[in-house]
Amino acid sequence: MVDYSRRSSRRKRFRGNYSKVLLYSKLSKYAFYGLIAFIIIMTGLFLWYGRQLPTPGKLIDAPLGESTRIYDRKGILLYSVYQDKNRTYVKLGDIPQRLRQATLSIEDKNFYKNQGFSITGYLRAIRNVLLFRGLSGGSTITQQLVKNVLLSSERTLPRKIKELMLAIQVDKKYSKDQILEMYLNDVSYGGANIGVEAASESYFGKKVKDLDLSESAFLAGLPQAPSIYSPFSGKKYYITRTEDVLTQMVSEKYISKKDKEKALSEIKNKTFPQKDKSIKAPHFVIYVKQLLAKQFGEAAVENSGLQVTTTLDYSVEQEAEKIIKEQIDKLKGYNVGNGASIVVDPGTGEILAMVGSKDYFDIKNDGNFNTALANRQPGSSLKPIMYATAFEKGYTPSTMVVDVKTDFPTNDPKQPIYTPVNYDGKYHGPTQLRFALGNSINLPAVKMLGRIGIKDVMQKAYNMGIENWKPTSENMADVGLSLVLGGRETTLLDEVTAYSVFANQGVRQDPVAILKVTDSRGNTLFEHKKRDGQRVLSSEVSYLISHILLDNNARALAFGLNSWLVIPGKTVSVKTGTTDEKRDNWTVGYTSSYVVGVWIGNNDNSPMNQAISSGDTGASPIWNRIMRIVLKAKGDESPKKPDNVIALQIDSLGGGLPVSGFPARSEYFIKGTEPTGPAQIYQKVKLSKRRSLKLANQSEIDAGDYDTKDYIVFREDDPVSTDGKNRWQEGINTWLAGQYPGDEKYHPPTETSDYQPSESSSSPTPTENQSPTVTPVLTPTPTP
Repeated sequence: MVDYSRRSSRRKRFRGNYSKVLLYSKLSKYAFYGLIAFIIIMTGLFLWYGRQLPTPGKLIDAPLGESTRIYDRKGILLYSVYQDKNRTYVKLGDIPQRLRQATLSIEDKNFYKNQGFSITGYLRAIRNVLLFRGLSGGSTITQQLVKNVLLSSERTLPRKIKELMLAIQVDKKYSKDQILEMYLNDVSYGGANIGVEAASESYFGKKVKDLDLSESAFLAGLPQAPSIYSPFSGKKYYITRTEDVLTQMVSEKYISKKDKEKALSEIKNKTFPQKDKSIKAPHFVIYVKQLLAKQFGEAAVENSGLQVTTTLDYSVEQEAEKIIKEQIDKLKGYNVGNGASIVVDPGTGEILAMVGSKDYFDIKNDGNFNTALANRQPGSSLKPIMYATAFEKGYTPSTMVVDVKTDFPTNDPKQPIYTPVNYDGKYHGPTQLRFALGNSINLPAVKMLGRIGIKDVMQKAYNMGIENWKPTSENMADVGLSLVLGGRETTLLDEVTAYSVFANQGVRQDPVAILKVTDSRGNTLFEHKKRDGQRVLSSEVSYLISHILLDNNARALAFGLNSWLVIPGKTVSVKTGTTDEKRDNWTVGYTSSYVVGVWIGNNDNSPMNQAISSGDTGASPIWNRIMRIVLKAKGDESPKKPDNVIALQIDSLGGGLPVSGFPARSEYFIKGTEPTGPAQIYQKVKLSKRRSLKLANQSEIDAGDYDTKDYIVFREDDPVSTDGKNRWQEGINTWLAGQYPGDEKYHPPTETSDYQPSESSSSPTPTENQSPTVTPVLTPTPTP
């Protein structure tokens, strides 16, 4: 009997397999056509771009590349890459084997095996293009030589094709040793140093033939990014790069691990002599070179003849450099070794001056290190950001906080209780936020941080430009309530960026250093366009902060009326900051035209003399002198008051509407946050007529049988308590007992009268446990 179902199944399988064969056949055909098309296209491209290729023979005695020049905004030349050409050709035999091995290990380990190009390198480049990562990757030593000497450094497909064609030709025309020799003599090692001989003499003061392993590994690591890996870049990236080179040499079995560790130790302790004093504004120029390298590539910066106009005003830079050197020299007796300053235009973000140290050329004391870009503890200098966050939540400059010794629980088992102290070692009792910020009092700042939340403050700081305060889980786990007193580091550049937000009415402008870049023929490669910026703070909150920071009366308690924070005839907002043990001291101030930031301290983070004072001997005198220079030609610039900000007379103690018999003052408020009645500290308490100094019980109140008396009552909740204990109120009570021991108006009765009316009374019988008639009062909670 015939099984038709099985036969049908075989037919279906056959049809399925046949369909797959047809599909694979079509795909193979399409792939074949695609390959043919690819070959034709690539052949066409090679023929087209090969029409005007340079002659590979030009590699010998090739001229130096065109000089890249960096100018200030007014056309003053700050730096020229080849203004002092430094190049001496040496034969390969005079170049140490260790330097050759180091170069091959880090740049092209298959140099003696490849045909001038790397297949894997080109595959990486294709992958990067497909993933929109840009055209990069995979250059052999031969390709680098071709690019540096015969071609431009532009990152385009035509240039990459020309590079490949020339590399193949060069590999056929010259021996590998000849190519390596030319490469080592033509590659840039930073600045005016072209080739290994010039680099050896510049960095080590010796001939290349005398280099040891550590020095050879250091030089081999430079060509990839000399502006970053240079020992004069302001950061010690060259150590990591040298370690990478040594690790590759171990991998290639050129050296042992023991050799690597010895060489690495030597390079860490190496001192580099700085010879190039022709550079102006050196910290800024190095910063600009690093930005250019990111945008155009290292080779373009070194030898493509870029003409760069920057934002720097060299006249301001010169004055800032001079002032910092003079002032730091005066502070030698205070163990102050260094200082830095940045001046920016808050409306554009343009950097007008950047001084990274007292003396860039003082290599012995790490003068080339740019402390303006280094993370340091800010002390109290970022308190304004916390108060700005509070004002956004509805708190006001008249909000009152009781400044008394207070314990705060922590999550640190080693220090379960945190008890902050004020800069002057004193506590000041009830303090409105205007004076808490103006005098930089620590305890109220910590309390306010506890109220509004650490994460919200970190987010606001990050939005304003403090990159290191991004509220990631990892960063949040690393901070506590000390955040607002300097508990997390930042850079001077980031601080100046954040203060620019206040100066610019709440709009953030990121730092700008480069205005225009052209090639040697005048073609524009980049031009900065003025940006609208990003609003990260309301103009109203910005105004409140700016007004507090310019209020000389608000800071008189801490600084007096004639401090370095005052610029005669000018309205300037300013804030200081000092860290524990006087390791860092800051002053940042601004008008609508300029923000000037200053830091002083020591690169090794050692403490300064404890006599250093924010208002007298620290960063403030430097700040004052620089601010006077930039404001010299400016009229007085008061911050612009938004229409939504109103002035109101308030009670000087509680911060509510004026109270008869108490002093009053004027304060600014954002409409809708102003007080509508007296502060809640003023309490009219019902007292028993029958029992002295006791609260009237309910029966007495119902019968109208009581007296009233006015008291001042300070009550605060403890929002950070983890065990239900109100440590804030405990601190207040202890302070009151010591401050006003015999003054009844601060000590309302706490016990209730036990007086019993006649049995015929309909009033309920009070008990000792009856609730007192003084309503617990909190510092007014604003409406967001």
